[in-house]
Amino acid sequence: MVIDCLRDLCSCCLAPSSPDSSSKPDHETPMAITHRTVELSTGVRMHVAEAGPAGAPVVLLLHGFPETWYTWRHQMPALAAAGYRAVAPDMRGYGDTDVPEGGPEQYTALHVVGDLVALLDSLGEKQVFVAAHDWGAVTAWSLCQFRPDRVRALVALSVAYAPRSAARKPVDGLRALFGDEYYICRIQEPGAIEAEFARLGTEQVLRKFFSYRTPGPLFIPKSGWGSPDDEVPLPSWVTEEDIKYYAGQFDKTGFTGALNYYRALNKTWELTSPWTAAEIKVPVKFIVGDLDLTYHSPGIQDFIHKGGFKKFVPLLDDVVVMKDVGHFINEEKPDDVSDHIVSFIKKFN
Repeated sequence: MVIDCLRDLCSCCLAPSSPDSSSKPDHETPMAITHRTVELSTGVRMHVAEAGPAGAPVVLLLHGFPETWYTWRHQMPALAAAGYRAVAPDMRGYGDTDVPEGGPEQYTALHVVGDLVALLDSLGEKQVFVAAHDWGAVTAWSLCQFRPDRVRALVALSVAYAPRSAARKPVDGLRALFGDEYYICRIQEPGAIEAEFARLGTEQVLRKFFSYRTPGPLFIPKSGWGSPDDEVPLPSWVTEEDIKYYAGQFDKTGFTGALNYYRALNKTWELTSPWTAAEIKVPVKFIVGDLDLTYHSPGIQDFIHKGGFKKFVPLLDDVVVMKDVGHFINEEKPDDVSDHIVSFIKKFN
């Protein structure tokens, strides 16, 4: 997960691929989800899940942490049924996409947005709709900032736009605000959180993240994030099958690639000085749950509802706050989120 007190932080050919289909749960969906690998001009081999007719308007779906393309399994058939082509990649460092070596410097916003621009080029799409959650939303804001010409409209889930602060690096600001055991700060030391996750086991780590519904900051104590034997009941909208699929993906890749997004925060801040106080010039709809930890970071509700958000995102169309909904909003309320995405992007057909 990534929280929107990141206000302080603020781009070929298509080759068939055969990801391990035996590890993908079957879902009773009216539209088939297919899979392939795209050889990007950035040098990354990116796994992409797709649903919907060729030639239809593309909706690019960007996942967050600790997710993969699979977080969009409910929205993809709904978008396809509405006449769109849903394209959901595993982001660099995740799932069946390459995990670039070289450390966090390979996971800055410029690198990740570079992958997306290369993906759109490979698909032959000059402009697409985007729906994005968590770290996917952070990346989507950067895509809109760097290449607004490639985005027709954005539906951002959970993480509001974070205008870059010229005063302080984002991780430094989070550490001053929350301390060293705040989860983003704990992630910064290479190897430390990986060791803690290994001690707990992948499935237990995922259970902890997906079941977190506290409307406040997440801390991972240095003394240990509980026991591998703790009972962590899953919410009703995540099945044991879902957890096993996610766990299989992270067991294969490890967590380091995904964690490097957090470790690249300060480097991204250094590289994006030209965009200080930049506005987002694409139409946007923002959706958040009222129990989402992002919605309870200091100052964020005033920013969203009292003019700050609209100032930096002048084409902000709507803000939806879902009642009694947590962070993983597209999984917890899949039909509602699908309806919001379709109804918004239809305005631009």
